Amino acid sequence: MEFAGRRALIERFGGGHFGSLRAMGSRWAVFADWAKRRGVRDLSQVNAALVREFGQALLARGLAPATVQNAISAVNSVMSTATRGAWQSVSPSSVAGPRSAVREVAPYAPREAVARAAEALRAAGHARGAAVLELAREFGVRTREASLADLDRWAREARERGAVNVLDGTKGGRMAARWVPVSDRGREALARALEARPVGSRNLLAPGETWRQWRDGELRRARNALKEQGIQRIHDLRAAYACDRYRALTGRPAPVEAGARQAPREADRAARQQIAHELGHGRSDVVAAYVGSAR
Repeated sequence: MEFAGRRALIERFGGGHFGSLRAMGSRWAVFADWAKRRGVRDLSQVNAALVREFGQALLARGLAPATVQNAISAVNSVMSTATRGAWQSVSPSSVAGPRSAVREVAPYAPREAVARAAEALRAAGHARGAAVLELAREFGVRTREASLADLDRWAREARERGAVNVLDGTKGGRMAARWVPVSDRGREALARALEARPVGSRNLLAPGETWRQWRDGELRRARNALKEQGIQRIHDLRAAYACDRYRALTGRPAPVEAGARQAPREADRAARQQIAHELGHGRSDVVAAYVGSAR
């Protein structure tokens, strides 16, 4: 069923929109695996009741409404294409509730916990997974960006400009300049990533290694190591970076950490614009999902 769904998505996107295809394919794979465990192995057995049950199961696991809505939307997209439009879409908001684009709980990703996870990974022979965690925490990059970064270029830019340009593995294949400052901790993380890099590769993936092999192997071990330290997602490292940058730029804690905005409005606005640039977002209002409300 997973294969049939991926074929439907390829048909839907016509061989393009690789970022969307990748994201929706991953969400569909989660649904297909869940359905298989319930005895559903064919697209013809998928119905609205099953999709609603899937959404409720995700909510019960503590996933955010926005994440659950995205998962249900992916199932709707696959089924609509597979049934040639005969599928009656399940309303994501009716299952998951309204989205909240504002972070209300401060991210838990202390550097000490990240360091313990990285040390455990290196001790187990998974230095590349450790490097992903450290790059994500110190540069605010996504998992794919940390994994596919051209590390030689980053090292050169860090020496010459004190910042690195995040270009590889970006969401939607964005190629606009995105300069992220390099701190002392960032230089250390970059040096360890260079040491962990496989021979013959510009990034953390070994020559000939597919993204799926990497994702299901060492990257999964890195996620598990984080969870053992109480950090639920690699994405939380990105949010912690944003909160750190907010404090550095404004001299005040991020609203999600303080409970309310403490920085003057103009300083808050300028910080959000800078953080949006560093995180690779086109709009500063998206930063509320990382640092909290601007009110």
